[in-house]
Amino acid sequence: MGALKLPPKGWLAIRVGEEGKEQRRFLVPVRYLSHPLFIELLKESEEVYGFQQKGAIRIPCEIEYFLHVKEVIDRDNSCKASETASAAHYLHRPIDLVCFRAIS
Repeated sequence: MGALKLPPKGWLAIRVGEEGKEQRRFLVPVRYLSHPLFIELLKESEEVYGFQQKGAIRIPCEIEYFLHVKEVIDRDNSCKASETASAAHYLHRPIDLVCFRAIS
């Protein structure tokens, strides 16, 4: 078994699973680091493992729970991207201005 490849630019490798149970490696986009749900997972990791981890960040939770959190984060990011695209489209639409003359 060879060494694991480094994650691509903009991604980070994490290892999910509780001690003594199945663990799995995931690649997640770095934008996850700013999501409140992922921040909570990182805080839990800090409490269990501290900051002196070698290799991938370890997240001490059930794999199924992590997959649920990942789904929620992806959905949130998808909604934000959609809202941004809609707002950008709205801002670039031509505006018809009509001049009114005061009636005396």
